[in-house]
Formats: sequence, C-alpha cells, structure tokens
Amino acid sequence: MKEYSTEVGGKPLIIRTGEYAQNAAAACTVQYGETVILATTVMSDTIREGIDYFPLMVDFEEKFYAAGKMKGSRFIKREGRPSDEAILTGRLIDRGLRPLFDKRLRNDVQVVITVLSHDGQNDADILGIIGASCVLAKSYIPWNGPLYGIRIGRIGDEWVINPTYEAREKCDMELLLEGKDDQVIMIETEGKEVEEKIVLDAIAFGQKHGRTVQKLIEDVIQAEGVEKLPIEEEALEPEDQAKLDMVKTKVVQFAEPRIAELLKGSKKAEHKAELHAIKEELDKLLKEDNDVSKEMRSIGVDMVEKFYEDGARKLVLEDRKRVDGRSLDEIRPLSAAVHVVPRTHGSGLFQRGETQVMSLVTLGSPGDEQVLDTMELSEKKRYIHHYNFPGYSVGEASPNRGTSRREIGHGALAEKALVPVLPPKEDFPYTIRVVSEVLSSNGSTSQASICGSTLSLMDAGVPISAPVAGIAMGLITDLTNPKNFRVLTDIQGVEDHVGDMDFKVAGTIKGITAIQLDIKLNGIPFEVCEQALAGARVAREKILDVMKDTIAEPRKELSPYAPRITTLKIDPEQIKVVIGKGGETINKIIDECGGNDVTKIDIEQDGLVMVTSTNSAMGEKAINWIKDLTRKIQVGEVFEGPVTKIVTDQSGNEIGAIVQLTPMKDGMIHISQFSNERIARVSDVVKEGETLKVKVMEVDNERGRISLSVKAIDPNFVKPGASPMPDRGGFSRHQDRGHSNGRPPFRSNIPRRRH
Repeated sequence: MKEYSTEVGGKPLIIRTGEYAQNAAAACTVQYGETVILATTVMSDTIREGIDYFPLMVDFEEKFYAAGKMKGSRFIKREGRPSDEAILTGRLIDRGLRPLFDKRLRNDVQVVITVLSHDGQNDADILGIIGASCVLAKSYIPWNGPLYGIRIGRIGDEWVINPTYEAREKCDMELLLEGKDDQVIMIETEGKEVEEKIVLDAIAFGQKHGRTVQKLIEDVIQAEGVEKLPIEEEALEPEDQAKLDMVKTKVVQFAEPRIAELLKGSKKAEHKAELHAIKEELDKLLKEDNDVSKEMRSIGVDMVEKFYEDGARKLVLEDRKRVDGRSLDEIRPLSAAVHVVPRTHGSGLFQRGETQVMSLVTLGSPGDEQVLDTMELSEKKRYIHHYNFPGYSVGEASPNRGTSRREIGHGALAEKALVPVLPPKEDFPYTIRVVSEVLSSNGSTSQASICGSTLSLMDAGVPISAPVAGIAMGLITDLTNPKNFRVLTDIQGVEDHVGDMDFKVAGTIKGITAIQLDIKLNGIPFEVCEQALAGARVAREKILDVMKDTIAEPRKELSPYAPRITTLKIDPEQIKVVIGKGGETINKIIDECGGNDVTKIDIEQDGLVMVTSTNSAMGEKAINWIKDLTRKIQVGEVFEGPVTKIVTDQSGNEIGAIVQLTPMKDGMIHISQFSNERIARVSDVVKEGETLKVKVMEVDNERGRISLSVKAIDPNFVKPGASPMPDRGGFSRHQDRGHSNGRPPFRSNIPRRRH
C-alpha cells in the first residue's frame, strides 16, 4: 500500500493505492476528514460493435453502512436502485470525465465510486471526482487526464474551500469546479441571486486551489502510472481504400451543395426532413454501383452528418451566422402564457423557438413533503421539481420505461434554480410540486422548464420573491486554432449537437441562482466563461421582460381548487391532547371534517398546527375543534354551552349542574350561583340539554375543576316555576340564631357548598 497526501482547505487529502480491488484496471481510496471512497475502473477487451458513441458508465454507490445507518424501510434493508442524489453525483462525475476521452473509443469503460465511510461533514462527491480522475489517469485506459475537483463556498465575503455541510448552509453561493491546468471542464453552481463577477471570482479561486489536487494525482501517476493502450483503427486494404475514396468523392459531389443550401434554412423540421432525403437519395445512388458494398454505403451516408456539422461550424466561425439565420447573440422568438389548464393549481407555458414546455403546479399539505432517506440525508423536502422528456417531443417513438438519468438531472437543475426565490415555510407552509412536460424540443428544454415553472408558480399564487429565467449559451471553436471561438446565445438542437459547450445559466434580474456547464473539448479558457456569463445576463433580462408582460407578479389568491392551510400555535404540552391515545382524537377530527381526501392535520414539535383542507367549512370546523381542545380557560371568560348533568350529593340533594364549555372541558354551576333568589332544586331552574350562558369564576388547574356562575351575568336570573327555599322558622338567610357567625346551624337537608 502506498499513500500520497496534500493539504486542501486546511485538511489532509489522502490517496492510497495497492490495497484493494487488485483485479480492476486501477483502484484507489481517497480520504478527506473521515469520509472515504473507493474508486475503481475497468475497460472491456473488445470494442462494442454497431454503436456511434463512446460507452462510458459512471456509478456512484451510496452505502448506508458508511454513515452507520439502516435503510428506513421496514421490509427492505439492502441498498436498491440508486437514489436521485446518487444518480446526480454519478452524472456530475461523468460530465467531467467524458470530454477527456478520445471520441473514437468504443470499448466499454466503467468507473465505480463506492462510499466506504461518511463522516456527516465532508461530501463524498468531490472525493469521487478525485478518485475517478486518479484511477483513469494511472491506468492503461486511454484518457487525457488528470483533472481536479473542488468545491468553493462563500460565507459573507470569505471564500471557503470544500465547506462542510454545516458551512454550506451559511453560504450564499457554492461552486463545484472540475478543471485541468488553466482550463475549465465542468461547473455546477447554486446561489442566492449572486452577481456574475462573484461567480467568476469563485472560478478563479477554485482554479488556483484545484491545481494542488491535480498535482497530488500527478504524483500518483509519476510513481505508478502505466502506458496507455493505443486506440486501434482497422486499416483498409489498398483496394478497399480506393473504393472508399471513390465513395467520398460521390458524397462530396452529391451532398455538399444541398447541405450548403439547407444550412440557409431556419426550422429544425426542415433540416431533419432534408437530411433524411439526402441520405436516402445518396444511398440509392451508391446502390447503383455494384462495386460499393453495404458497409461502404453506410460509411458514405454517415458522411452526410459530418458535412452538415462541419458546415454549421464554418458558418459561425467564418460568416458569424447561424443555421437559422440568427445573429450570434440573438434569442429565438419567445412566447409565454399562464392558466393554460383549468383544474390545476397553477400552470404556465413557455416557448422559445420550437422548444415548448408546459409546467404545472400542485399545492399540498405540509405532510405531503418528500421524505429523503439516503446515506447522507434523513430529512424532508417541501419543493419538488420533476421533468419529463417524452419521445414525441422530438418526433420519435420511444417506450416509456421510467425516468431517465437525464430527466432526473434536468429536474434537479430547475429545482436548484427556483429554491432561492421560494417563500419560507413559516409564511407559506404548502408542499409544492412542479412538473415540467416537454411538449416540443429543439434545444435548451431544461432552461425553458425553469421559465415555465416560474410562470406556473406565479399563476398558482405562490409568493416567490422574484421570477427566474434560464438561458443556454453555446460555443463554436476552431479546432485548429483554439483562440478562434464564438460564444452563442440560446443554442438550439443542432448547435448543441455540433457545438463545444452547453453553458446553462438561470437567475433573476438581480443575480444568478444556478449554473451548469458541460463541454466536449478538453477544457475552455476563463475568457469563455466571462463572455458566456455576460451574454447570459443580457438574454435573461430579455426573457424576464416577456414573462413579466404575461404575469407581472404572483396572484394574490390561490386557485379555488387548491387546498387552504390555516395555522394555529398551541402549547407543545397539549400536542398529546390533540393527537389522543393512539391517534384517536386527531383521526376523529379528520374523519368528521371530510376525511383525508378533504382535511389533513400536521403538527410540529414546537406546537405549530397546520390544517389543510379543500373545503373551507370543514377546515374551519377542524381549527375550532383544535382550539376548543387546547384552549386554556381563564377566569372571567363567558361561555354558552349545554347542561350535561344535574349534580346531587350523597343524600340525593341537587347541588349544581355541569355545563360543557368546550368538547374537552366543562365546569360546574353551584346551586347558589344560579340566582340571587334562593332555590330548592336545580332542576326547577334548568334541565339537562338546555343551553346556558355562564361566566368562569374560578379555575383550579391542579384538581381540574372550573367553577361557573349564571347570576354573575344575569343577577335577576329566575326560571318560571322555580320553588323557593322552604321557610325555616322565619329566620332570614343571615339572621343570627344563637351562633356567632350569624349563619343557620347545619341541617342534613341543606346542601353544603362545594368549591
């Protein structure tokens, strides 16, 4: 076992090799704090036939044992399908590694990152990037690395390198950077409306300290690196080469003029149809030559795509024009609409060129929050953004087989962009779910989903602090002269396909909330980042103007179909009163207020009660019920309630009446508290079931007794037909009969007062 270390952000970063997974092409562990990952890579011995892409697989495996946790399910304890967070981390690593592979490679390459230990402080994603870079760089697998990975956070005006989870909560922005030397390869950023200059400063700061990480990996390569395998290309026999040259000549003569004419068009559908026609006609032409094999015809047809891509690049670099006729900084035609679907809680439609996205909002109770149970997290999420990309959006027939990694990634990006403008839970306790349906795609659907979702949230009446818009910036580079490049605003499908960069920037009029950068080159210079952010700022302002013309601010009222949430704060000690034994009380309230489909009740530990109901009357009933259950009766309060019982003493004498004040509390009116007139029987004054207005005279919390009075409200309260107290020898109530206190002697038939 060999160990290599350096210091990053005030903590040792340690790479160890030669200890585990000896059968892999290369393996290492990376440790930072007490978080440890195992990185491995392998490559198949044979190429995969019949594919036109590089088959790279990057898997990030969360292991619950790493954090000393058990999976939350009672029935399944084994790790199953990767969580969304693990998939996003795998994509994060993939996006940095992929550009540094030779595009001709067709062998399967797999990188697996396994988290062995997680300290709850240091994120394993950075270690995964470093480990993947190290094993690929020191193995025989063809790869033009190494690259570094580093996270930069900003707390106040201070930069923090690889901040802990706790520190990240205090950051107003964080930027994850992957790079090589002075080149930027991948960026992932989230911020609270930060200025472009701050993002650029973070990139520069990250590059400076990222080189320390790269140097550590280079030390490993120098000590243990092996020679890279060459990428084998099949050499043709002279006769076959001559036939291929002949095919190329025919393709150039037939296809180039038509492609040049096609590039002057503007619509994706026209381009797609014409390219298909050119290929079919070319294939038919080549079939007429019996010397051209089926394989040669296939190569010739593939050349059409290459001519098209080269023509699009040349158009931008030499003529400063684009395939649809736009200038380099021009946005496609924009349109926006809200309330496009009647029964949803909110809806928005955003269209940019041929890209069209509909976003729809559902508002739910606090109890509808998504529970996250991962290696890192055990918490709830109140804002959920889902993104769907069906085949019909690109005119293709494709089976629906679950959510793809790409769909998860685009949904997470939109979620990240919108979270900074959402109202705090204290002000808007709803759980919010937004679903973005891509109806038509010609590039930049993820950014269109951000715009559509902003529209839908405002239509739903969600009080966001500011609208958010997104734009995708592109890049065309002269591969023979990297200093000759053009940055494009609002790239469409063909420019994304043939271009070198997809720089997605989302934010408000004030600043940036999210960035995602992917490239196809070995890196881009800092200057490209500057131009892209500046162009994105201008474009974002234009898009926000169009959105503002559609809906200027969130609606003041929620949709009539959305549930209403009423909040109530109770003493935490009374939570058990509302819940009841085994949930009996709270379930009874829900059942009698319409059931779970109508009314939901959520209670937090601090005593915050949230009643969510789609029926205002049922919601009010539930709130009043809880108020009655938990209210503290105060001396002097006046209630009106039914008489539930006439109270007698052991001798059968009526001494008072019980009145229900709330569903959970009642009090007693002593016989002397009905009237200033003396009465013999309580039942002469009031009957069970009758309603009385009473005043609270005394509250004994220790004994759970409440004393009430009727005469304190109405001193002349007398019921018709009431029997007066029988005469006892002519003595008045307080006349002295030989007793120093001036009160009559005790008689067994005269009830004693109870307090």
